Amino acid sequence: MDFLIPLAHAQSGGGAEGGSAIYSIGMIVVFFAIMFFLVIRPQMKRQKEHKKLIDSLEKGNEIVTSGGVAGRIRQVGENFLLVEISEGVEVRVQKSSVTSVVPKGTMDSL
Repeated sequence: MDFLIPLAHAQSGGGAEGGSAIYSIGMIVVFFAIMFFLVIRPQMKRQKEHKKLIDSLEKGNEIVTSGGVAGRIRQVGENFLLVEISEGVEVRVQKSSVTSVVPKGTMDSL
């Protein structure tokens, strides 16, 4: 385990170095700042955009779900949507499974 702790630092018998503690704390702060800006903040932004998308769903919108099912919304409930995927074929899906709203007329071109 000598490769984890530098020998010179482990064997020092003199006074404590004040700079290394400040340096360690500074590195931890920098690490968390990098993690926040590279991982946490973009994820929060995506969640906010998805919530905005879910709240804007209304009857007649054409959507695509996370499972790849495309259809037109026939009924909007509190947690579920009634989606017509083909003429006479309707399925109930959770609102949270909607990944995108496509332009009107997309379903007609298929």
